[in-house]
Amino acid sequence: MPTIEANGIKLAYDVQGDPQGEAVLLIAGLGLQLISWPDAFCKGLVDQGFRVVRFDNRDSGLSTKMDQFGKPNLQMAFFKSLFHMPLFSGYTLYDMARDGVCLLDALGIDRAHVVGASMGGMIGQIMAGRYPERVLTLTSIMTTSGRPGLPGPTMAASQALFSQPANPRDINSVIDHFVRLFRVIGSPGYPTPEAELRRRVAQSVRRNVCPRGTARQIVAVASSGDQGALLRTIKVPTLVIHGTDDPLVPVVCGRDIARLVSGAVLHEVPGMGHDFPPALDGELSGLIAAHCKGMQAQQARRASAG
Repeated sequence: MPTIEANGIKLAYDVQGDPQGEAVLLIAGLGLQLISWPDAFCKGLVDQGFRVVRFDNRDSGLSTKMDQFGKPNLQMAFFKSLFHMPLFSGYTLYDMARDGVCLLDALGIDRAHVVGASMGGMIGQIMAGRYPERVLTLTSIMTTSGRPGLPGPTMAASQALFSQPANPRDINSVIDHFVRLFRVIGSPGYPTPEAELRRRVAQSVRRNVCPRGTARQIVAVASSGDQGALLRTIKVPTLVIHGTDDPLVPVVCGRDIARLVSGAVLHEVPGMGHDFPPALDGELSGLIAAHCKGMQAQQARRASAG
């Protein structure tokens, strides 16, 4: 897996598709790696002529681990966040958005279609708001504005997210733990077959597991706060995709983003939870390709008119 220097750290990445095609930058969610973007989903975008770029966020996968910031106290961070107290996070989602921009720089990509899921969606929103000259379109999947008052996870999803493997030192125990987690937050209308879910989880666990890095990412999310004002400044064409059965980030959060971003298109997927089930690979890649190609059509019309 290649790595590249970006924003003062090393980011692991891969690139698929036509080098001359417009770039689609995929930003993964909390604690997830570039392989969390399913191969079939990526192939759907490649088959539409796009150059697909996946990467590991800082503190995930094979990218730089920010161990200089230690292991955060998540209970204290939650308490401070709840009462709007100052919170030291080492880095924020704004730094992670800068990672994405610097990755584009390092790869020689001027502008990209930005697609982010969950925490990655929040990072993508920051890219679109802070660096609009680098973003062709934005697709925000199963994410939130972070505004106070929005509903949070179900009790079952919260418990699953913050649970621990029975034996963190045993790889099979860790795999079992993540299989249980994804069963809880996954799509009830499109359950991933057991063998496929276990294969995906085992691949991810064997590639890299970094609980401290995930904890630091959690604090980065908490310290980045309300993005409502930023979302109101976004001008790039925006697609919001959200499952109606998401127990981790309820669909109301997606509706809130679509309301805040001028001209945003909301697509709700019945039966979808907080995952990428194989049964939806084609639908989701098709939605995103059509969104991106709509921007291409607008550019072509402007060129012909000029």
